[in-house]
Amino acid sequence: MRILLTGGGTAGHVNPALAIAAAIRAHQPSADFLFVSSDLPGDKAGDLVRRAGYELETVHIRGLRRPVFHPANLTLPLVMQKARRAARRLIQEFHPNLIVGTGGYACWPVVSEGAALGIPTAVHESNALPGKAICQVKHRVDRIFINFPETAGRLGMEGDPKVIRVGNPHMAGFDTVNREEARRTLGLAPGETYVLAFGGSLGAEHLNDGLVSLADTLARSCPGTVLCHAAGKRDFQRTRENLHRTGADACPRIKLTDYIYDMPTRMAAADLVISRAGAMTVSELALTGKAAVLVPSPYVADNHQYRNAMALVGVGAGVCVEEKDIPGGGLTRAVQPLLGDRVARERMGREIKARFACPEANEIIYQELMKLCQG
Repeated sequence: MRILLTGGGTAGHVNPALAIAAAIRAHQPSADFLFVSSDLPGDKAGDLVRRAGYELETVHIRGLRRPVFHPANLTLPLVMQKARRAARRLIQEFHPNLIVGTGGYACWPVVSEGAALGIPTAVHESNALPGKAICQVKHRVDRIFINFPETAGRLGMEGDPKVIRVGNPHMAGFDTVNREEARRTLGLAPGETYVLAFGGSLGAEHLNDGLVSLADTLARSCPGTVLCHAAGKRDFQRTRENLHRTGADACPRIKLTDYIYDMPTRMAAADLVISRAGAMTVSELALTGKAAVLVPSPYVADNHQYRNAMALVGVGAGVCVEEKDIPGGGLTRAVQPLLGDRVARERMGREIKARFACPEANEIIYQELMKLCQG
């Protein structure tokens, strides 16, 4: 088997592709993989794919500049034409049996050219609101895998048999660690409420400020609560200084770190999670059945994290706090009632697991992809 995967830009596009590759490799250890991303400097594929040990190629592609009448947009048709030629060349050199796209700029030319060459093609959309690349290729591909039920309607393809809800493919670990084992590993007392908070690998400045304020409150008035706050590598020093100014850093129950390397263990142990609303994070919360306060990033395309969060809020499976409400104490007000309400937390955990968890996602995706390869 030779599989070409394409997805990039944000980690939200790269990680599903890596998880799909891992699912295929679990069944076929000798399979060959090629990842294709954009050559933009900030494309996360450059770091994540190579770190995972896969071969990576790039194509030169970019999106529409804002405002629409930006002079750079005059050359965009030429850029897109060249991207398709580069994608076709890579496909013809690699000879894949299958092409899978997970969104991002490079997904469009690679999947489009693969379909034109008659190669079986599939895409996976993690978010509730489908991205532009997926929308552009939706009529050309053989399968469309989705995570949120409402995505089919937003694609205008509700009831189409080639659209299959599978959830998000997940990396190993989140479905194997149990709560009791995780809490023992972290040294948590039976009666302690463990709050896990993070905003991404680099950090989210406004979310970190809200968590510093929350930590100050927890240190002073919530003796049975432990907070683990990952501030991100970029914003760690500033956040540590702010925490020190409040005096909360002297409280042994407030634990600040730059990055969480044992996320499956931390999430398994958590009573409440505070995080962004990226699709992979939502899927991990669902898989582990965790109550969550979501603070969607307003800096992502089409505000799609807000749509992800509201999909949970609409069925009682989560709480949403918009970033603009953090300076007024919105995060602390949302979190405090949940700390003392175990019943509410457990109800939210049941709802998110029942409605959004897809523990068989990896196996379903693998089997569907093999059907495509077999014609």
